[in-house]
Amino acid sequence: MSRAYELAEEALRLARGASLMIVTAESCTGGLVAGALTEIPGSSDAFDRGFVTYSNAAKTEMIGVPAPLIEAHGAVSEAVARAMATGALNAAGAGLAVAITGVAGPGGGTETKPVGLVHFAAARVGRPAIHREKRFGALSRREIREASVLVALEMLCEAAGKTATA
Repeated sequence: MSRAYELAEEALRLARGASLMIVTAESCTGGLVAGALTEIPGSSDAFDRGFVTYSNAAKTEMIGVPAPLIEAHGAVSEAVARAMATGALNAAGAGLAVAITGVAGPGGGTETKPVGLVHFAAARVGRPAIHREKRFGALSRREIREASVLVALEMLCEAAGKTATA
């Protein structure tokens, strides 16, 4: 059994235990977190929906990330990741959200935002959002995206009530 499958099962179990529905807001992972969650049989009782907000316009139109926030901080930033998580919660009326925005490469990186930089946020209704920044470095696009899925699932577990152990 893969680590992603185990973490997805745990996130769903914790969400069920807290009576929370999960929503995802994904940019560089393109729906892989939602895919990991829906791979688990019975996930529909704890997973509501996933937003793939790859473009800046999608972030604004689908989940309400303010365009001036994106302009001020860039799409790959803590501020935008947090706004994506809270925006997804609000758009779906769900109780638990995770958001991912990053530079998966191989191009698109800059000196200040290199390939492998990914920002994550997890939000739970009634609690402050949590944030993580990861710099995966010189991995392939696929490796960055796969590593991002694991971090996102760990954060869902943490936001649902369990401290991540991985």
